[in-house]
Amino acid sequence: MAEHTWRLRRGEEILGDIHLTGDGDFPWLSGRFVARSGYAAVEPLFVQELALIEADGELDYETWEATYKHISDQLELITPDGLPVTDFLLHISGQRAWFRLG
Repeated sequence: MAEHTWRLRRGEEILGDIHLTGDGDFPWLSGRFVARSGYAAVEPLFVQELALIEADGELDYETWEATYKHISDQLELITPDGLPVTDFLLHISGQRAWFRLG
């Protein structure tokens, strides 16, 4: 399954691995997220971002975009081939991750 493992990276530090499960809904890919020690520093950003999306009522896009910018400015996804991806939308909730590119 290593060929289906994506990585979350900040600078040179790998923060976690996403092991694709094949149950995504195109264009979304999803999998099991395995956090590494450095993930704890950015986890609150993902918690806040999901809270905004899942809140009852209409989504405040301006607040969501500002929150997600903190994620996208710091992190990149690394493809199974080792190539960095900087344009992505990623959600992480516990051990579940789902994302889409570009």
